[in-house]
Amino acid sequence: MPSAVLLSPGGETVTGHQAWQAAATAPDRFIPAPRQPPDQRLRVAGQDVDPLDLTAATLRRVNHEAQQVAGHEIEDVRLVVPAGWGPRRRTWMRHAAHRAGLPQPTLIEAPIAVAGHLLATGVQLPVGAFIAVCDVGAGAEVSVLRRGPAGFEVLATLADPAAGGTAIDDALAGLLAGTSPDQGDGERWALIASVRTGKHALAEHVAVTIPQPQGPAVVLHTGLLEQAAHPILHRAAHLTTETIAAAEIKPEDLAGLYCVGGVARMPLLQKTLTETTGITPVVLTDPALAAARGAADTGATDATAGQSPGEEPVPPVRRAIAIAVPGFASLGLISQFLLTPEWNGSLWYKWALLNWGELAMAAVFAVIASLGAGTVLASTIAAHTSLTPGKPAHPGPQTGTGILASASLGVAVTGMYAVLASLYIGDPVGGFLRWTLLPIAPIIAAAAVMALIAARQWRTPPGGWSKLLAFPTGSVITAGLGMALIQYSLTADRWPTMVLWIDLAGRVGGLLLGIGAVMAVVSQPILRLILGAPLAVITAALVSWPASGILGVTYAIAVAGWWLRQLWARLLRPQSPPLRRQAG
Repeated sequence: MPSAVLLSPGGETVTGHQAWQAAATAPDRFIPAPRQPPDQRLRVAGQDVDPLDLTAATLRRVNHEAQQVAGHEIEDVRLVVPAGWGPRRRTWMRHAAHRAGLPQPTLIEAPIAVAGHLLATGVQLPVGAFIAVCDVGAGAEVSVLRRGPAGFEVLATLADPAAGGTAIDDALAGLLAGTSPDQGDGERWALIASVRTGKHALAEHVAVTIPQPQGPAVVLHTGLLEQAAHPILHRAAHLTTETIAAAEIKPEDLAGLYCVGGVARMPLLQKTLTETTGITPVVLTDPALAAARGAADTGATDATAGQSPGEEPVPPVRRAIAIAVPGFASLGLISQFLLTPEWNGSLWYKWALLNWGELAMAAVFAVIASLGAGTVLASTIAAHTSLTPGKPAHPGPQTGTGILASASLGVAVTGMYAVLASLYIGDPVGGFLRWTLLPIAPIIAAAAVMALIAARQWRTPPGGWSKLLAFPTGSVITAGLGMALIQYSLTADRWPTMVLWIDLAGRVGGLLLGIGAVMAVVSQPILRLILGAPLAVITAALVSWPASGILGVTYAIAVAGWWLRQLWARLLRPQSPPLRRQAG
């Protein structure tokens, strides 16, 4: 949607393509670029006009179209602005949005938005990397950015309003006008409107016919377009070299040169940039919308609203309570394991029949609790560190360290379980270590990969790391209660009047353990019902001393599956949200 507007004699403001169509009949009321410096007034058809009202009219139209797409009021507004804008122009744009009836907008610099779009589409840009963004739309703006611990920062930005699409349209209209230099403003705007349409059509056709307000139609082909655009795009290329020099880096230091904007589709721009800078540029898919899509992924209204970019949200109290559940479940199971073994043998030689599955589940719950508690601590430290002057604002290193430290704590706790059980029972420690460390090995491996991703800031999961590592509390409660009932059924005194109830408690425990395993692996209710019923019947049928270890390992495998799924689906191969329709 063009930003041009036209003031009708009745006082209404016509926007977008309709303004261009009406420009031929009312050229004195047509404003092709209403965005003006602050405090500047325009004189249109003999009357003073505030440019703020003209820009607000375009934003009001966008708001209306967006509401038609969304079906409700727009609550979150982000406006892309040039990186070279100072506080006065940014305040002016906020006033225009307010006058248009929009909520308080978030202003996002265009190159920052493009860089965010690159990360969202899977481009790997490590901390310390330099990139250049060549934005050639109506004008040209080139920026050099560096990715730091807190996000991207603009090192240098230069703009040239005469090195973009508007200048190309004027030059091309001059070539096509030929011998008609005395045409009026109405004919000129009509010709430029036809040129704009034809220029975009050349992206799919070799040549197109352009109607002229006066005289026969003319043929517009790529050769004529390149003839008009060549000197203008050379200005954009030289602007790029000047911006790189202003950033005090060399072209070979750049990790990439990325082209966006409507003119970026022209192959001549890529050729000119390559010849001038020595760098082969990358033109993004649908370059005219790259900045808008990057802004759409920046600072969305969610639990992180109001925090600095990249800040990890501090988990709510209810999540901290949920983290305590696996900790208490672990302590309960290890206590029952130590206090209720089945002793056999004589007075001089006694040996214990142990429920190794209960020990394995106690170890798994201990690791889950440690990871959750460590991540909450890391998130809290990161949130306070980001507010401390002189310290990095991005919580990635703290979060990665917290995950790794909490995983180490979990391993230490499970090792302590093994040593304590060995001393209490009187058996060699090797068997206890095997049943505490092996079930948690896949979880620790997944946590190590997550810690690396967090520390290197390769990717941040939606909702933050605390939400990513929040294991389903319902699964812990269900499986923990099930294993406690199984241990009770195996070790309780079997009085004749209680045998039926003891056996029933064991079968119910098996059912609960199977259900808890399915709750860990599957999130959809219908799939839980389909998979939970047969697995629960199987685990209930397996309840016995020989199969107690199998039952515990079954749940440990389910937990490992949950962690690996989180790692794969949320970090390594996250699914991109579907593209929304673009208003206007």
